Amino acid sequence: MTAFATASPATYKRQSIMTAPPERLVVMLYDGAIRFFVQAAAAMREDARVTASERLDRGEAIVDHLLVTLDMSAGEIAERLEGIYVFSKRLLLEARMERDADKVDVVCAYLSELRESWAQIAGA
Repeated sequence: MTAFATASPATYKRQSIMTAPPERLVVMLYDGAIRFFVQAAAAMREDARVTASERLDRGEAIVDHLLVTLDMSAGEIAERLEGIYVFSKRLLLEARMERDADKVDVVCAYLSELRESWAQIAGA
């Protein structure tokens, strides 16, 4: 039996992250954020406040990571991404305070568009 045959899903995931090119890592971050925000919006609609808050926290942590790791020397593209991330954070704060799942959906839409662009760059 090979090492891959006995590897756990967590091991496989960790290995795929460790070997992925930077562009693919960005796509993975978007995938995670979108997944958490979809879950948060669904939980909000079901009035599952604890779950909604937890999922928002996890998605927001990814947006924070995307924001702080921006290479601002990249110029206009980085500035535009920064604007989208800051706007998204504001919408998420409003969504949390107002319990408005539609605002979370708006953030998902922005991140989904960005994800598709990065996927094209990454060739994924």
